[in-house]
Amino acid sequence: MPQRLMAAHMFVSVQTLQRLEGGDPTVGLAVLASALHVLGMTRRLAELIAPDTDLAGMSADLARLPKTTHAVRSDELDF
Repeated sequence: MPQRLMAAHMFVSVQTLQRLEGGDPTVGLAVLASALHVLGMTRRLAELIAPDTDLAGMSADLARLPKTTHAVRSDELDF
């Protein structure tokens, strides 16, 4: 699909589409979502935002967990 037509279907300028294609990190998520919609790939968008498939996010969460723990003493229980 020519860039001009793709940009028209996405309601963005050709320059914005070129920035998206070039991997410019300042291009908004809405532009990416629009491109995926035009290309019939909206399922890919759901995969991008699914927490269970976010390996980088899961790795960051695991890195923040404490390295050691201790058993709870009975005087620490307040119920």
